[in-house]
Amino acid sequence: MPSERTTMEILDYKTAGGKNVIFEYINSLPKKERAEGIRIRHSIRRKGLVAFDELDTRQLKGKLWEIKFYDNRIMYVLYDEKNIYFLHACQKQKNKAEKFELDKAIKRAKEAGLKIN
Repeated sequence: MPSERTTMEILDYKTAGGKNVIFEYINSLPKKERAEGIRIRHSIRRKGLVAFDELDTRQLKGKLWEIKFYDNRIMYVLYDEKNIYFLHACQKQKNKAEKFELDKAIKRAKEAGLKIN
């Protein structure tokens, strides 16, 4: 990986009415968790791919991954080296993604024209 930092653009899923569901989810969290969600976003924007070395991530299905923090998760697809698409944010359930939450992220990926397989 290159030693210089490369900025990354975060594209949040928005409803047909323009509601940014990722931003609204993060803003609804308790102060400490909200601060961590915002810190994660800033780190990704500032450091690019290097930021993922510091995050708790795991692959869910194909190109669909998640970032875990506290009891929260953000499901995303890396579009390319400079763009990431945040598809869904939710509270963590059990030790693996609930089928409902996973299906919602997959549906949103399709709506955005992103291939996860």
